[in-house]
Amino acid sequence: MVNHQPLFPLKLKKQSSEITYTNTNENKIQLKKTMGYLEGVCFIVGTIIGAGIFVSPTGVLKYSLLNVGVSLIIWTASGIISLMGALCYAELITALPFSGGEYSYIKRALGSPVAFIFLWTAMFNRPASNAARALLFAEYAIQPFYGECPAPEMAKKCLALAVLWFLGILNGRSVKMAAWVQIVFTFLKMMALSMIAIGGIVLLIRGKKKNTARFENAFSAEIPDAVQISEAFFQGLYAYGGWWSLSYLAEEIKNPSRNILWTVVTALPLVIIFYLLVNISYLTVLTPQEIVSSGMAGESVFLIHKRVIPSFAWIIPASVAISIFGALNGSVFTLGRLSYSASQSGQLPIIVSMLNIHHSTPAPAMILSTVIATAFLISSDLISLMNYFGFSIWLMTGLTCTSVIILRYREPDLHRPYKVCLPVAFGMVAISLFLVLVPIIWSPKVQYLYAFLFMVGGLLLYVPFIHFRIHFEWLDNITCYLQLLLEVSPANYKSE
Repeated sequence: MVNHQPLFPLKLKKQSSEITYTNTNENKIQLKKTMGYLEGVCFIVGTIIGAGIFVSPTGVLKYSLLNVGVSLIIWTASGIISLMGALCYAELITALPFSGGEYSYIKRALGSPVAFIFLWTAMFNRPASNAARALLFAEYAIQPFYGECPAPEMAKKCLALAVLWFLGILNGRSVKMAAWVQIVFTFLKMMALSMIAIGGIVLLIRGKKKNTARFENAFSAEIPDAVQISEAFFQGLYAYGGWWSLSYLAEEIKNPSRNILWTVVTALPLVIIFYLLVNISYLTVLTPQEIVSSGMAGESVFLIHKRVIPSFAWIIPASVAISIFGALNGSVFTLGRLSYSASQSGQLPIIVSMLNIHHSTPAPAMILSTVIATAFLISSDLISLMNYFGFSIWLMTGLTCTSVIILRYREPDLHRPYKVCLPVAFGMVAISLFLVLVPIIWSPKVQYLYAFLFMVGGLLLYVPFIHFRIHFEWLDNITCYLQLLLEVSPANYKSE
């Protein structure tokens, strides 16, 4: 065992038939600021809008006891909570424009051990989520070819693997191409949602009694109790998941002090408006009982198009697949930045922090996250196990919003182009704490204990390898070989 020695940037030189690497400090290799306002909006909107808008309306209505007025209030309130969180993150992003997202902020405010627990959990939880999205995409993309028969599981897994690796390689090779894909699929899914919304709203405008009655008596059904309202909020907030994605683009956003805030205040209200219009469309064409009984994701939408524009019923699986693909692309992008930033801080092997010398992309980080997601995809049982880590998302959100408060008092002179109102930050901490405790207290399961022990168990790796910096010499040899194979080099700076 030896002390860890930092590697120097390497420059690729071609000499006749052989390739050699030489040390240089003149070669500037770093993430490029290639994303503007449009790309930022598309990354937030495209990451948020996935399968949630096709799944959550059923759950929100179910736990709202089929009360139309309450369900629409919950959809609006869920969007406002997401906007509050995004505004808290905006202060951190503009003040600390690093790629690691929540990891970077938690590390700065709460210390390295807490940041490592977040990293340890996210390195498994988020790839599992990507694997689940890839499988869901494959299900909707392949099902039309099998008609009424169920698609073979092997075919779905093969397509999911192909999509997962396609996006992993794409994001590892070109930031511009990844951004272009996100823009295109964001516009496609917005068009699909527009068709869904317009189909129902046209009927609402026509003013037929059976279509408007549900809104005239919006609060006539039974009012849910506190437990049911909290469950409905879980369903609604699930559909808004991904609002934090912009924090992972911080180093690549042009003029972040201006574009970050404008991106947030554009993207979140846009999603809220679209979600409300889609839900109004659902409730115009279908009764609350029909929506709840439809069960499967997209089945409610299928019924809408079957009644309004039946000749375009094929668009249903296509719409769901497009939405999931765009969300998966955004998630793959952000996960790579997380491991890249953690490696720069010395909490992952140094090879993960290296950038491709031709494209300045974190190729090793993308490969690592894709390999982990592949393991979850091959063994689908692991995905269901990771569902019990859902509370950890809001735990880390709460810790990140706590970081806003701590840094405001600990580092008052830190340059902050934008400051969120502290009551908003305190409110997000309280909401996050509530959302963490609710599933544990009201529906206790031993799996939650296992999930907590797994999170804390990350410290068993942190103490020897991070705190005491134990290092094995053979890792340097592997790092050297991987550098040559992947043509990567350390970035010329280190984020905090």
